[in-house]
Amino acid sequence: MDNQSSATPPEGFFDSLELALPKRLLIFIACALGATACLFFIPGAAELDVAPRRALFILVFSALLWVTEVVPAFSVGILIIGLQIALLGRPGAGFAETSRDWEEFVVVLGNPLIWLFFGGFVLAEGMTLTGLDRSLARRVLSRLGDRPASVLWGVMLITFLLSMFMSNTATTAMMLAMMAPLISGSNKDKTFARGLLLGIAVAANLGGMGSLIGTPPNAIAVGALSEMANPIEITFLQWMVIGAPLALILLVLSWLYLLRVYPAQSEHVSMAGLEKEAGEGSAPRWQKWVVACTLLLTVGLWLTTSRHHLPTAVVSFLPTVLFTITGIIGTREIRGLNYDVLFLLAGGLALGQVVVSTGLSVWIVDQLPVAGLGVVGIALLIAYVTAVLSNFMSNTAAANILIPIGITMCVGWEAEVVLPIALAASCAMCLPIATPPNALAFATGRCETRDFIRLGALIGVIAPLGSVLWVWLISTWVRSIG
Repeated sequence: MDNQSSATPPEGFFDSLELALPKRLLIFIACALGATACLFFIPGAAELDVAPRRALFILVFSALLWVTEVVPAFSVGILIIGLQIALLGRPGAGFAETSRDWEEFVVVLGNPLIWLFFGGFVLAEGMTLTGLDRSLARRVLSRLGDRPASVLWGVMLITFLLSMFMSNTATTAMMLAMMAPLISGSNKDKTFARGLLLGIAVAANLGGMGSLIGTPPNAIAVGALSEMANPIEITFLQWMVIGAPLALILLVLSWLYLLRVYPAQSEHVSMAGLEKEAGEGSAPRWQKWVVACTLLLTVGLWLTTSRHHLPTAVVSFLPTVLFTITGIIGTREIRGLNYDVLFLLAGGLALGQVVVSTGLSVWIVDQLPVAGLGVVGIALLIAYVTAVLSNFMSNTAAANILIPIGITMCVGWEAEVVLPIALAASCAMCLPIATPPNALAFATGRCETRDFIRLGALIGVIAPLGSVLWVWLISTWVRSIG
């Protein structure tokens, strides 16, 4: 290969680059001007005190940037912290009282939830590097048999379980690679192959609902509830009780839907080639044992917090320490972790704190026409709004915007409103671009946009309603025994 010619940019490359940069800059400036205009044209905004008015600018500006996607979502999280320091961190800005008060905007990077997610990333990376995830999936798949219903359910269940503890993007990519021989071998049965691809995508999306580290909206909701004047602490096990049953019900409904809409043309599915493609990797056996034992111990400690009283964030240091000191995860691997998600999560936590602490959330709620809806009505409304918004923007961004508002809308019933927001954020999957798993499945060329719309609409209608009713049922039971 001619290295010099391969490194030469195509004709018009610099011309397109010169056009792209001003366009992005113009959109960025337009977002800033739009956020500034809101301070004058939103009724009552001009009468706000300095601190909530500046917090409103940060909220609207970040929301516009997330919607337009003119800059990466994680960079908006960093910008939020920077704007808080610049606009609210100096004495005289209506919020900070001393010259060191700006520090409270950066300590969010040390929030326990950030370290909880970091530990989850390390755990998932260890499973991937040693092939433990593929090994577990292969062992389960080998016991499914070859009936279409069993194969589809097994693939969806494995994807669902792995997504509870791994990135749904990484899980989807792994499952698509593993199932490639099966899917390519289904050329005579394209309908079932399409259903299988959709099953992987929807299972990866729903898996995030099942655990506290499954998706950032879960952590944002728990973090916001723990920061209230009367904090509500939710443990890893308690979240699983809240999220996993509902997610499993939605998984079963999706499985039944896919079996009906994308039926297999034969009674048996060829599993030839699947085992060969799903090899367990070349990692030493001792590394696999270390990762397996660490996985069991970490998850076990997460589930038994009420007995040993170790915070979940503290437990997350276990895989971080063990995998790094044993060399299972080295310098290159640690550099490749999903730090963008951590910065996005930190920015969201910071945004939620300032919206509430400046009193902006109270003002926003006062402007909303929700009188007479009641707690259930408000929870349903905001859950459906979350599901709709999350189809067009990051579900983390949608949660960042709506959770602080939800906390203020129903004082005394914060959990009943906020938890459905987090759960509904994971159920937005109507478009190929709505979630990374959808995009990966769509990129295979075997699925069409209408496939995602039909399945996503079904989940989008059922999930917010189910989230509100399920959380309300659990809340009623807890209050009755409390």
